[in-house]
Amino acid sequence: MCAYVVLADDDAKQADLIRLYLEREGHSVEVVHDGRAALEQIRRRMPDLVVLDWMMPRVDGLDVCRVLRRESDVPVLMLTARAEEDDLLLALDLGADDYMTKPCSPRELVARVRTLLRRTRRPEAADAELPAPAIGTAPRPAQPVHAVGSLVVDPGRFEIRVEGRLVDCTPGEFRVLEVLASAPGRVFTRKQILEHLHGIDRYVTTRTVDGHVMNLRRKIERDPARPERLLTVYGVGYKAAEPPAGAGPDDTADSAHAC
Repeated sequence: MCAYVVLADDDAKQADLIRLYLEREGHSVEVVHDGRAALEQIRRRMPDLVVLDWMMPRVDGLDVCRVLRRESDVPVLMLTARAEEDDLLLALDLGADDYMTKPCSPRELVARVRTLLRRTRRPEAADAELPAPAIGTAPRPAQPVHAVGSLVVDPGRFEIRVEGRLVDCTPGEFRVLEVLASAPGRVFTRKQILEHLHGIDRYVTTRTVDGHVMNLRRKIERDPARPERLLTVYGVGYKAAEPPAGAGPDDTADSAHAC
């Protein structure tokens, strides 16, 4: 899957090495060395994916990510020497879809880029790769909309709504919620969520799922500390709560299993 990638990193030697590996994979790569140049290049030509260093001059990676999330849903892979869990969650909260700590393996980075492109590819791009249906055949069915109480996940429109309110989310957050909402009450392990999204891939960690769930709770729960829609099943994984039979749109709590 070839793509146009913007790589923003002020370490010229590292950027050159990453560019070489990405180009060997067949991608077209534009390299910039500061955050302002990254924003200018992305606005000039929207990439399929951005590889973004956290610490850069003029505008840092976090601010670039924050601006990008206001303007687009382009997938973002964040690179940083900061390895604390709080840093991971901050990057994911600002809209990064994945996160790698330095020093990182160029081969692993290429694998994560491949995974992100597969997971977040635009629907029209996917459709373009499919052969045209034969004359007289039925069109492909529309993607089903998942409604769980007042929570609605619409894959066709790439929209999440809670009580009619549109919720901003990253592609990674959307994919996680889509999986859980497709089978309310069913428990998915972290590994199952990753496999359902993009197949078994040893380069993506389950911590990414935890970060996306935490951020989703901030966006769709009335009280993120006492979730009613996205529940943790201790020692197993996550599930979307089933609304009780006959419940109204706000009666979706299952606090006995929430954390």
